[in-house]
This record gives sequence, C-alpha cells and structure tokens, in this order.
Amino acid sequence: MPERTLAIGDIHGCDVALNSILDQFEPTAEDTVVVIGDIVDRGPGTRQVIERLMEVAQTSRLIGILGNHEQMFLEAYHGGDVLETWIGFGGQAVLDSYGGDFNAIPPEHIEFLLSFRNYWETESEIFVHANLDPDVPLIEQTIECLRWRKLTGTEPPHPSGKRIICGHSPQKTGRPLVRDGWVCIDTAVCRGLYLTGLDVTTNLVYQSDPAGRSRGVKTLDELASK
Repeated sequence: MPERTLAIGDIHGCDVALNSILDQFEPTAEDTVVVIGDIVDRGPGTRQVIERLMEVAQTSRLIGILGNHEQMFLEAYHGGDVLETWIGFGGQAVLDSYGGDFNAIPPEHIEFLLSFRNYWETESEIFVHANLDPDVPLIEQTIECLRWRKLTGTEPPHPSGKRIICGHSPQKTGRPLVRDGWVCIDTAVCRGLYLTGLDVTTNLVYQSDPAGRSRGVKTLDELASK
C-alpha cells in the first residue's frame, strides 16, 4: 500500500470514536497520522485518547498539532492561572479520566503533548489547529492565530498554493467545511456529531460518532459543506 497522510479532526476525549477511525484507517509504518489538535477536554476519555495515540506513534509516523485545549491543559498542569478557565472549558473531564487528580497523570503523557508542534507543512498541505494569516510566514504566525482564531469564511487561499487543513471551528452540519484552499475537519464529535478522518492523499473521508458507529467512506466532495 502506498504511503498515506491521514488527518484526524478535533478528538476532544472521544476515545471510542477515535478507535473507530483508526480501525478504518488501519495505518501502517509507511503512513503519517496527523492529529489536528484538541485531543483533550470535554469527552470522557482523554487518558485513553493519549494512550491510543502513543501506541500509534510506535507503529506509524504521528504528527501532533497543538490546539488551544492542549495549551490550557499544559498551563493548568504546570501551575498557571488558567485552572478555573480550563475546568470550565472541559478540563474537568480530563481530570476525571485520570481519577480526579493531576498527580495521577503519567509524566509520559505530558511529554507526549509537549512533543506536539504549532503547524506541519508538506509539499502540498499546511496543517494548523485553528487558522493562519496567509500574508505572514509560517514561522512568524502568532499563537493566538494558530490555536485560537475561528474561521470567518473569508480567508484567502495560501499564496504557496498549498491546501490548509485545520480544525477548531466546529461544523454543526457534521460535515467537513471546504473553501478555496481550506478544509476544516472539526465536525463536533464532542457535541454528539462526528469525528472526521481525512485521507489527504485520496480525499476519502471516514467518520464515526461518539459511540463508534461509522458513517461510511465518502469522498470529500460528496460529504463536504461549502
């Protein structure tokens, strides 16, 4: 099987849906799996999500992109003043998945999240969590833009011609959003809709709901909201 680039949208602790997507992907050692950020918070299984992704990293190439929820989690874990804010944004579910105690979080789980990056670029795509300014070089993008800024729908294509794959802006249709040069694959699984996996190489879309029920495989053009 040729090597693939497989992107997964905002997981938000929905481990059953993640397992379903990975079972459909069946990633191999030749594949790259890109998680687009916000793997933590809100859903019941943050610990299980991290453990499963750490397993994937042992058998495939795994690229993690930092989302705003990882940022809040890590700041709270390291004693920052965002604890109450983070708890209100779904952090309590993270603590619950570890038995309610920061001290129960394995250090290797924190190290795993710290290995995530701000963006990842290939010859044909740019992967970010939230947004980017096409007029600013990638290395100079602000954290506010990369992790926090919602899509407005007016973002222009990137001047490089590369397609931007992002999350963060939940699609209430449960379908990926496709604009000129942009694809958003946050399809609101933690709100009862779907987790989206996109085979970037073929534009095949795999989706599962929080209970792990597959929506079947469709092309991006067939499924997308525009």
